[in-house]
Amino acid sequence: MSHKREHIDALLQLCLEGKQSAQLEVYNRYYKAMYNTALRIVKKSDQAEDIMQESFLNAFTKLHMFKGEVAFGSWLKRIVINNSIHYYRKQQKKNEVALEDVLYKVEDNDEIVTDQHAFTELKAQKVMETMYRLKDNYRVSLTLHLIEGYDYEEISKIMNISYSNCRTTISRAKESLRKKMLIA
Repeated sequence: MSHKREHIDALLQLCLEGKQSAQLEVYNRYYKAMYNTALRIVKKSDQAEDIMQESFLNAFTKLHMFKGEVAFGSWLKRIVINNSIHYYRKQQKKNEVALEDVLYKVEDNDEIVTDQHAFTELKAQKVMETMYRLKDNYRVSLTLHLIEGYDYEEISKIMNISYSNCRTTISRAKESLRKKMLIA
């Protein structure tokens, strides 16, 4: 067992005993990654922040259910993704369309980028901005598949769709992303 794993296990034990300092250390260790995970699904910073906070609350109150079969970070990320998907579905039912989503436009960057790293970063940013313009189910499925690393079977369970529908959705999402990238 690695030193990091032993340390997180000790922290989790202290959390189970109600030590707030251990909870704060666990929070500080994972909050950025969990916030980014939520943000990629719900697209709004304040909502991602709320989901992340709620997910930590869920994790700490249900920590006794954590069996250690997977890494704690993976278990926590699953909670964040489930909460994000739940929020996404709730918003979808309301059929709310935010004004910034309607008016969203990617600005062209006319600067010449000479540094290869900066160029790669600019391309990655362009892909992420373009992903935000995809239909919600395309954006969520691509985020789970390409960024979070889930396979089709896991995504089909998370999104509550059939395996074949999941594969089709991701395929169509990739094609839509390609087309939008060519236009951008």
